[in-house]
Amino acid sequence: MPRFQGDYYSASAGPPPAARPLAREIDCDVCVVGGGFAGLNTALGLLERGRNDLVLLESQHIGYGASGRNGGFVFGGYSRDEDRLLADLGPDVAREVYGWTNEAVRRIRDRIDHYGVHCDVVDGGVIWANWFDDPTPLATRQALLAQRYGVDWVWLDREEMRRRVVSERYADGLFEAAAFHFHPLRYARGLAGVLEDGGARVHEGTPAVALDRDGDRWRVRTPGGAVRARTVVLACGGYLAKLRRRVDAAVLPIATYVMVTEPLGDRLHEVLRTPAAVYDTRFAFDYYRPLPDTRLLWGGRISVLDRSPVEVEKLLVADMLRVFPQLQGVAIDHAWSGLMSYAPHEMPHVLQAEPGLWVAQAFGGHGVAPTTAAGDLVASAIAEGDTRWQLLSRYGLMPAFKPAGFLGAQLGYWWASAKDAAKEWGERRRG
Repeated sequence: MPRFQGDYYSASAGPPPAARPLAREIDCDVCVVGGGFAGLNTALGLLERGRNDLVLLESQHIGYGASGRNGGFVFGGYSRDEDRLLADLGPDVAREVYGWTNEAVRRIRDRIDHYGVHCDVVDGGVIWANWFDDPTPLATRQALLAQRYGVDWVWLDREEMRRRVVSERYADGLFEAAAFHFHPLRYARGLAGVLEDGGARVHEGTPAVALDRDGDRWRVRTPGGAVRARTVVLACGGYLAKLRRRVDAAVLPIATYVMVTEPLGDRLHEVLRTPAAVYDTRFAFDYYRPLPDTRLLWGGRISVLDRSPVEVEKLLVADMLRVFPQLQGVAIDHAWSGLMSYAPHEMPHVLQAEPGLWVAQAFGGHGVAPTTAAGDLVASAIAEGDTRWQLLSRYGLMPAFKPAGFLGAQLGYWWASAKDAAKEWGERRRG
Protein backbone atom coordinates (compact mmCIF):
# COMPACT_ATOMS: atom_id res chain seq x y z
CA MET A 1 0.00 0.00 0.00
CA PRO A 2 1.39 3.47 -0.85
CA ARG A 3 2.50 5.41 2.19
CA PHE A 4 0.66 8.61 1.23
CA GLN A 5 -3.03 8.15 0.52
CA GLY A 6 -3.57 11.21 -1.65
CA ASP A 7 -3.92 14.75 -0.43
CA TYR A 8 -5.45 15.56 2.94
CA TYR A 9 -8.45 17.38 1.54
CA SER A 10 -9.57 14.50 -0.67
CA ALA A 11 -9.00 12.01 2.15
CA SER A 12 -10.96 14.04 4.71
CA ALA A 13 -13.77 15.12 2.38
CA GLY A 14 -14.43 11.59 1.19
CA PRO A 15 -14.90 10.40 -2.38
CA PRO A 16 -16.51 12.84 -4.78
CA PRO A 17 -20.06 12.22 -6.00
CA ALA A 18 -20.27 9.99 -9.05
CA ALA A 19 -19.39 11.98 -12.14
CA ARG A 20 -22.03 12.53 -14.79
CA PRO A 21 -20.05 13.06 -17.99
CA LEU A 22 -21.79 14.86 -20.81
CA ALA A 23 -23.05 12.27 -23.29
CA ARG A 24 -25.03 14.33 -25.81
CA GLU A 25 -25.23 17.75 -27.46
CA ILE A 26 -26.96 20.45 -25.42
CA ASP A 27 -27.66 24.18 -25.69
CA CYS A 28 -27.29 26.79 -22.98
CA ASP A 29 -26.78 30.49 -22.42
CA VAL A 30 -23.35 30.28 -20.73
CA CYS A 31 -20.83 27.44 -20.66
CA VAL A 32 -18.10 27.61 -18.03
CA VAL A 33 -15.01 25.45 -18.63
CA GLY A 34 -13.27 24.60 -15.35
CA GLY A 35 -14.59 23.42 -12.00
CA GLY A 36 -12.23 25.36 -9.76
CA PHE A 37 -13.01 28.49 -7.79
CA ALA A 38 -12.90 30.83 -10.80
CA GLY A 39 -15.40 28.76 -12.76
CA LEU A 40 -17.61 27.99 -9.78
CA ASN A 41 -17.78 31.63 -8.70
CA THR A 42 -18.53 32.82 -12.21
CA ALA A 43 -21.39 30.34 -12.46
CA LEU A 44 -22.66 31.17 -8.98
CA GLY A 45 -22.47 34.90 -9.72
CA LEU A 46 -24.65 34.32 -12.78
CA LEU A 47 -27.07 32.14 -10.82
CA GLU A 48 -27.40 34.80 -8.13
CA ARG A 49 -28.26 37.29 -10.89
CA GLY A 50 -31.09 35.10 -12.15
CA ARG A 51 -29.19 33.41 -14.97
CA ASN A 52 -29.48 29.64 -14.46
CA ASP A 53 -29.23 28.41 -18.07
CA LEU A 54 -25.67 27.34 -17.31
CA VAL A 55 -23.42 24.39 -18.03
CA LEU A 56 -20.16 23.85 -16.15
CA LEU A 57 -17.64 21.37 -17.57
CA GLU A 58 -14.83 19.91 -15.46
CA SER A 59 -12.33 17.47 -16.95
CA GLN A 60 -11.69 15.66 -13.64
CA HIS A 61 -13.79 16.43 -10.57
CA ILE A 62 -14.84 19.63 -8.84
CA GLY A 63 -11.87 21.28 -7.11
CA TYR A 64 -9.36 18.93 -8.74
CA GLY A 65 -6.67 21.57 -9.28
CA ALA A 66 -5.32 24.29 -7.01
CA SER A 67 -8.81 25.22 -5.80
CA GLY A 68 -9.27 21.95 -3.92
CA ARG A 69 -5.66 21.42 -2.81
CA ASN A 70 -4.39 24.82 -1.63
CA GLY A 71 -3.44 26.13 1.80
CA GLY A 72 -7.01 27.15 2.63
CA PHE A 73 -6.15 30.80 3.43
CA VAL A 74 -8.94 33.31 2.73
CA PHE A 75 -7.52 36.83 2.80
CA GLY A 76 -7.26 39.98 0.73
CA GLY A 77 -4.79 41.02 -1.93
CA TYR A 78 -3.12 39.61 -5.01
CA SER A 79 0.23 38.04 -5.83
CA ARG A 80 1.36 41.47 -7.05
CA ASP A 81 2.48 43.64 -4.11
CA GLU A 82 0.31 46.55 -3.03
CA ASP A 83 3.02 49.13 -3.74
CA ARG A 84 3.42 47.93 -7.33
CA LEU A 85 -0.37 47.81 -7.75
CA LEU A 86 -0.43 51.44 -6.66
CA ALA A 87 2.29 52.37 -9.15
CA ASP A 88 0.50 50.50 -11.95
CA LEU A 89 -3.01 51.82 -11.45
CA GLY A 90 -2.85 55.02 -9.42
CA PRO A 91 -4.40 55.50 -5.98
CA ASP A 92 -8.10 55.45 -6.82
CA VAL A 93 -8.14 52.46 -9.15
CA ALA A 94 -5.67 50.49 -7.01
CA ARG A 95 -7.86 51.00 -3.95
CA GLU A 96 -10.94 49.80 -5.83
CA VAL A 97 -9.19 46.77 -7.35
CA TYR A 98 -7.67 45.75 -4.01
CA GLY A 99 -11.05 46.32 -2.37
CA TRP A 100 -12.62 43.68 -4.60
CA THR A 101 -10.61 41.03 -2.77
CA ASN A 102 -11.68 42.26 0.67
CA GLU A 103 -15.28 42.21 -0.53
CA ALA A 104 -14.63 38.68 -1.76
CA VAL A 105 -13.48 37.56 1.70
CA ARG A 106 -16.76 38.82 3.12
CA ARG A 107 -18.72 37.26 0.24
CA ILE A 108 -17.12 33.85 0.80
CA ARG A 109 -17.94 33.98 4.51
CA ASP A 110 -21.50 35.08 3.80
CA ARG A 111 -22.03 32.33 1.22
CA ILE A 112 -20.78 29.69 3.63
CA ASP A 113 -23.43 30.79 6.12
CA HIS A 114 -26.20 31.49 3.60
CA TYR A 115 -25.88 28.21 1.71
CA GLY A 116 -24.91 26.12 4.74
CA VAL A 117 -21.61 24.92 3.28
CA HIS A 118 -19.76 22.71 5.79
CA CYS A 119 -16.08 23.44 5.17
CA ASP A 120 -14.29 23.56 8.54
CA VAL A 121 -14.19 27.35 8.81
CA VAL A 122 -11.75 28.76 11.36
CA ASP A 123 -12.35 32.48 11.97
CA GLY A 124 -8.85 32.96 13.32
CA GLY A 125 -7.32 35.60 11.06
CA VAL A 126 -3.94 35.44 9.32
CA ILE A 127 -0.51 36.45 10.66
CA TRP A 128 2.25 37.82 8.42
CA ALA A 129 5.30 36.80 10.45
CA ASN A 130 8.61 38.66 10.10
CA TRP A 131 11.38 36.19 9.23
CA PHE A 132 13.98 38.95 9.69
CA ASP A 133 14.89 41.32 12.51
CA ASP A 134 14.33 44.48 10.45
CA PRO A 135 10.79 45.73 11.16
CA THR A 136 10.83 48.25 8.30
CA PRO A 137 8.99 46.08 5.70
CA LEU A 138 6.18 45.44 8.17
CA ALA A 139 5.87 49.08 9.19
CA THR A 140 5.94 50.17 5.54
CA ARG A 141 3.28 47.71 4.46
CA GLN A 142 1.06 48.45 7.46
CA ALA A 143 1.19 52.17 6.70
CA LEU A 144 0.59 51.65 2.97
CA LEU A 145 -2.45 49.45 3.58
CA ALA A 146 -3.93 51.90 6.06
CA GLN A 147 -3.27 55.09 4.10
CA ARG A 148 -3.86 53.92 0.53
CA TYR A 149 -6.24 50.98 0.87
CA GLY A 150 -8.18 51.68 4.06
CA VAL A 151 -7.10 48.34 5.57
CA ASP A 152 -5.92 48.07 9.18
CA TRP A 153 -3.57 45.25 10.15
CA VAL A 154 -2.66 44.92 13.82
CA TRP A 155 1.00 45.07 14.88
CA LEU A 156 2.24 42.09 16.90
CA ASP A 157 5.50 42.78 18.74
CA ARG A 158 8.05 40.06 19.41
CA GLU A 159 6.56 39.21 22.80
CA GLU A 160 3.05 38.92 21.38
CA MET A 161 4.33 36.80 18.50
CA ARG A 162 5.95 34.41 21.01
CA ARG A 163 2.64 34.10 22.84
CA ARG A 164 0.91 33.04 19.64
CA VAL A 165 3.63 31.19 17.69
CA VAL A 166 6.07 29.17 19.80
CA SER A 167 9.18 29.71 17.71
CA GLU A 168 12.40 31.69 17.96
CA ARG A 169 12.36 32.08 14.21
CA TYR A 170 10.27 35.27 13.98
CA ALA A 171 10.60 38.85 15.13
CA ASP A 172 7.34 40.80 14.98
CA GLY A 173 4.28 40.37 12.77
CA LEU A 174 1.08 41.82 11.37
CA PHE A 175 -2.36 40.35 12.00
CA GLU A 176 -5.20 40.46 9.45
CA ALA A 177 -8.21 39.92 11.68
CA ALA A 178 -10.85 39.75 8.94
CA ALA A 179 -9.19 36.75 7.27
CA PHE A 180 -9.99 33.11 7.96
CA HIS A 181 -9.11 29.63 6.75
CA PHE A 182 -11.12 26.62 5.66
CA HIS A 183 -11.31 23.28 3.84
CA PRO A 184 -11.19 24.40 0.20
CA LEU A 185 -12.36 21.15 -1.40
CA ARG A 186 -15.45 20.94 0.79
CA TYR A 187 -16.19 24.55 -0.09
CA ALA A 188 -15.77 23.86 -3.82
CA ARG A 189 -18.09 20.86 -3.63
CA GLY A 190 -20.56 22.93 -1.66
CA LEU A 191 -20.65 25.59 -4.38
CA ALA A 192 -21.19 22.92 -7.04
CA GLY A 193 -24.14 21.65 -5.03
CA VAL A 194 -25.61 25.15 -4.86
CA LEU A 195 -25.30 25.44 -8.64
CA GLU A 196 -27.11 22.18 -9.26
CA ASP A 197 -29.83 23.04 -6.75
CA GLY A 198 -30.32 26.29 -8.66
CA GLY A 199 -30.79 24.58 -12.01
CA ALA A 200 -27.27 24.73 -13.48
CA ARG A 201 -25.93 21.59 -15.14
CA VAL A 202 -22.56 20.37 -13.81
CA HIS A 203 -20.70 17.70 -15.78
CA GLU A 204 -17.55 16.26 -14.22
CA GLY A 205 -15.26 13.84 -16.04
CA THR A 206 -15.92 15.94 -19.13
CA PRO A 207 -12.85 17.56 -20.69
CA ALA A 208 -13.41 20.26 -23.29
CA VAL A 209 -11.42 19.16 -26.33
CA ALA A 210 -12.24 21.84 -28.90
CA LEU A 211 -13.82 25.29 -29.10
CA ASP A 212 -15.23 26.62 -32.37
CA ARG A 213 -17.65 29.23 -33.63
CA ASP A 214 -21.06 27.88 -34.61
CA GLY A 215 -23.01 30.74 -36.17
CA ASP A 216 -23.75 33.26 -33.42
CA ARG A 217 -22.80 30.72 -30.75
CA TRP A 218 -19.78 28.85 -29.52
CA ARG A 219 -19.54 25.06 -29.68
CA VAL A 220 -17.52 23.33 -26.98
CA ARG A 221 -16.79 19.75 -27.96
CA THR A 222 -16.24 17.00 -25.38
CA PRO A 223 -15.46 13.29 -25.82
CA GLY A 224 -19.11 12.34 -25.42
CA GLY A 225 -21.01 15.34 -26.72
CA ALA A 226 -20.94 19.11 -27.14
CA VAL A 227 -22.28 22.32 -25.65
CA ARG A 228 -23.61 25.15 -27.82
CA ALA A 229 -23.56 28.42 -25.86
CA ARG A 230 -23.88 32.12 -26.51
CA THR A 231 -21.07 32.79 -24.05
CA VAL A 232 -18.11 30.69 -22.92
CA VAL A 233 -15.87 31.29 -19.88
CA LEU A 234 -12.43 29.66 -19.77
CA ALA A 235 -11.42 29.14 -16.13
CA CYS A 236 -8.90 26.33 -16.35
CA GLY A 237 -6.12 27.57 -14.05
CA GLY A 238 -2.86 25.65 -14.23
CA TYR A 239 -4.47 22.68 -15.99
CA LEU A 240 -4.76 24.15 -19.46
CA ALA A 241 -7.60 23.04 -21.73
CA LYS A 242 -5.66 23.89 -24.93
CA LEU A 243 -8.72 25.49 -26.46
CA ARG A 244 -7.16 28.85 -27.36
CA ARG A 245 -3.42 29.11 -27.96
CA ARG A 246 -3.25 32.80 -26.98
CA VAL A 247 -4.98 32.12 -23.66
CA ASP A 248 -2.76 29.17 -22.75
CA ALA A 249 0.41 30.95 -23.92
CA ALA A 250 -0.12 33.70 -21.36
CA VAL A 251 0.24 31.52 -18.25
CA LEU A 252 2.88 29.34 -16.64
CA PRO A 253 1.65 26.29 -14.72
CA ILE A 254 3.88 26.34 -11.63
CA ALA A 255 3.99 23.71 -8.88
CA THR A 256 3.78 24.29 -5.16
CA TYR A 257 4.01 21.81 -2.30
CA VAL A 258 1.87 20.99 0.74
CA MET A 259 2.00 18.40 3.52
CA VAL A 260 -0.11 17.58 6.58
CA THR A 261 1.17 16.01 9.81
CA GLU A 262 -0.38 13.24 11.83
CA PRO A 263 -2.85 14.45 14.52
CA LEU A 264 -0.74 16.23 17.12
CA GLY A 265 -3.18 16.34 20.00
CA ASP A 266 -1.74 18.40 22.84
CA ARG A 267 1.55 18.78 20.93
CA LEU A 268 -0.14 21.30 18.63
CA HIS A 269 -0.19 23.68 21.61
CA GLU A 270 3.59 23.35 21.78
CA VAL A 271 3.89 25.20 18.46
CA LEU A 272 0.72 27.24 17.97
CA ARG A 273 -1.35 29.01 20.61
CA THR A 274 -3.50 30.80 18.09
CA PRO A 275 -6.16 29.66 15.61
CA ALA A 276 -4.60 31.97 13.00
CA ALA A 277 -3.00 30.82 9.78
CA VAL A 278 0.59 32.04 9.30
CA TYR A 279 2.90 32.97 6.43
CA ASP A 280 6.22 34.78 6.55
CA THR A 281 7.90 37.77 4.94
CA ARG A 282 10.32 36.03 2.59
CA PHE A 283 9.68 35.83 -1.15
CA ALA A 284 9.92 32.04 -0.82
CA PHE A 285 7.74 31.95 2.27
CA ASP A 286 6.39 29.11 4.38
CA TYR A 287 2.68 29.01 5.14
CA TYR A 288 0.89 26.86 7.66
CA ARG A 289 -2.25 26.56 9.75
CA PRO A 290 -3.77 24.39 12.46
CA LEU A 291 -6.48 22.01 11.31
CA PRO A 292 -9.56 21.18 13.40
CA ASP A 293 -8.32 17.62 14.01
CA THR A 294 -5.05 18.96 15.57
CA ARG A 295 -2.93 18.35 12.50
CA LEU A 296 -0.60 21.01 11.12
CA LEU A 297 -0.87 21.83 7.41
CA TRP A 298 2.42 23.13 5.99
CA GLY A 299 3.12 24.48 2.52
CA GLY A 300 5.70 26.40 0.60
CA ARG A 301 8.16 26.64 -2.27
CA ILE A 302 7.38 27.07 -5.94
CA SER A 303 8.97 25.12 -8.74
CA VAL A 304 8.59 24.09 -12.34
CA LEU A 305 8.76 20.49 -11.05
CA ASP A 306 5.63 18.66 -9.92
CA ARG A 307 7.37 16.41 -7.35
CA SER A 308 6.41 13.09 -5.81
CA PRO A 309 4.90 12.97 -2.28
CA VAL A 310 8.14 11.52 -0.86
CA GLU A 311 10.18 14.39 -2.33
CA VAL A 312 7.65 16.94 -1.08
CA GLU A 313 7.82 15.49 2.43
CA LYS A 314 11.63 15.66 2.50
CA LEU A 315 11.71 19.33 1.44
CA LEU A 316 8.87 20.57 3.64
CA VAL A 317 9.84 18.69 6.81
CA ALA A 318 13.22 20.42 6.67
CA ASP A 319 11.44 23.77 6.30
CA MET A 320 9.07 23.00 9.18
CA LEU A 321 11.88 22.02 11.56
CA ARG A 322 13.66 25.34 10.94
CA VAL A 323 10.63 27.01 12.51
CA PHE A 324 9.47 24.32 14.94
CA PRO A 325 12.39 22.04 15.91
CA GLN A 326 10.17 20.69 18.70
CA LEU A 327 8.26 18.76 16.01
CA GLN A 328 11.23 16.52 15.25
CA GLY A 329 9.98 12.99 14.63
CA VAL A 330 6.37 13.95 13.88
CA ALA A 331 4.92 11.72 11.16
CA ILE A 332 3.62 13.14 7.91
CA ASP A 333 0.36 11.57 6.76
CA HIS A 334 -0.21 13.48 3.52
CA ALA A 335 2.08 15.23 1.04
CA TRP A 336 1.28 16.47 -2.45
CA SER A 337 2.07 18.98 -5.15
CA GLY A 338 -0.15 20.73 -7.65
CA LEU A 339 -0.14 23.31 -10.41
CA MET A 340 -1.10 26.97 -10.18
CA SER A 341 -1.34 29.40 -13.10
CA TYR A 342 1.01 32.40 -13.05
CA ALA A 343 1.11 35.35 -15.43
CA PRO A 344 4.32 37.35 -16.04
CA HIS A 345 2.66 40.47 -14.59
CA GLU A 346 1.59 38.57 -11.42
CA MET A 347 -2.06 39.59 -11.76
CA PRO A 348 -5.11 37.62 -12.85
CA HIS A 349 -6.45 37.54 -16.38
CA VAL A 350 -10.03 38.76 -16.12
CA LEU A 351 -11.02 39.75 -19.64
CA GLN A 352 -12.98 39.17 -22.82
CA ALA A 353 -10.55 37.53 -25.25
CA GLU A 354 -13.03 37.47 -28.14
CA PRO A 355 -16.70 38.46 -28.40
CA GLY A 356 -18.55 36.11 -26.07
CA LEU A 357 -15.36 34.40 -24.88
CA TRP A 358 -14.25 35.29 -21.35
CA VAL A 359 -11.13 34.31 -19.43
CA ALA A 360 -10.58 34.04 -15.65
CA GLN A 361 -7.19 32.54 -14.81
CA ALA A 362 -3.64 33.21 -13.51
CA PHE A 363 -4.30 33.73 -9.82
CA GLY A 364 -0.72 32.91 -8.92
CA GLY A 365 -1.04 31.06 -5.64
CA HIS A 366 -3.07 33.82 -3.97
CA GLY A 367 -6.37 32.80 -5.40
CA VAL A 368 -9.23 32.08 -3.01
CA ALA A 369 -10.42 35.68 -2.69
CA PRO A 370 -9.25 36.88 -6.15
CA THR A 371 -11.02 33.97 -7.90
CA THR A 372 -14.20 34.97 -6.10
CA ALA A 373 -13.72 38.59 -7.15
CA ALA A 374 -13.00 37.54 -10.73
CA GLY A 375 -16.07 35.33 -10.89
CA ASP A 376 -18.23 38.22 -9.72
CA LEU A 377 -16.67 40.58 -12.28
CA VAL A 378 -17.21 38.19 -15.18
CA ALA A 379 -20.73 37.26 -14.08
CA SER A 380 -21.65 40.91 -13.70
CA ALA A 381 -20.20 41.71 -17.12
CA ILE A 382 -22.12 38.89 -18.82
CA ALA A 383 -25.44 39.42 -17.02
CA GLU A 384 -25.47 43.19 -16.60
CA GLY A 385 -22.91 44.68 -18.99
CA ASP A 386 -20.75 45.76 -16.05
CA THR A 387 -17.44 47.21 -17.26
CA ARG A 388 -15.45 47.15 -14.00
CA TRP A 389 -13.28 44.32 -15.35
CA GLN A 390 -11.72 46.85 -17.73
CA LEU A 391 -9.85 48.36 -14.77
CA LEU A 392 -7.60 45.30 -15.11
CA SER A 393 -7.03 45.82 -18.84
CA ARG A 394 -3.29 46.53 -18.44
CA TYR A 395 -2.93 42.97 -17.12
CA GLY A 396 -3.72 41.27 -20.39
CA LEU A 397 -2.67 38.07 -22.14
CA MET A 398 1.05 38.83 -22.12
CA PRO A 399 3.01 35.90 -23.62
CA ALA A 400 4.79 33.81 -21.00
CA PHE A 401 7.35 32.65 -23.61
CA LYS A 402 7.21 28.98 -22.77
CA PRO A 403 9.37 26.94 -22.41
CA ALA A 404 11.94 29.68 -21.73
CA GLY A 405 9.46 31.25 -19.32
CA PHE A 406 9.72 28.24 -17.03
CA LEU A 407 13.48 28.70 -16.80
CA GLY A 408 13.01 32.41 -16.11
CA ALA A 409 10.48 31.72 -13.38
CA GLN A 410 12.74 29.16 -11.71
CA LEU A 411 15.79 31.45 -11.92
CA GLY A 412 13.73 34.32 -10.49
CA TYR A 413 12.64 32.15 -7.58
CA TRP A 414 16.21 31.04 -6.88
CA TRP A 415 17.46 34.64 -7.08
CA ALA A 416 14.82 35.89 -4.63
CA SER A 417 15.55 32.95 -2.33
CA ALA A 418 19.26 33.75 -2.45
CA LYS A 419 18.55 37.37 -1.52
CA ASP A 420 16.47 36.21 1.45
CA ALA A 421 19.26 33.85 2.52
CA ALA A 422 21.86 36.61 2.22
CA LYS A 423 19.77 38.96 4.35
CA GLU A 424 19.30 36.24 6.97
CA TRP A 425 23.04 35.46 7.01
CA GLY A 426 23.87 39.15 7.39
CA GLU A 427 21.53 39.51 10.36
CA ARG A 428 23.01 36.44 12.07
CA ARG A 429 26.53 37.76 11.52
CA ARG A 430 25.66 41.15 13.03
CA GLY A 431 23.78 39.51 15.91
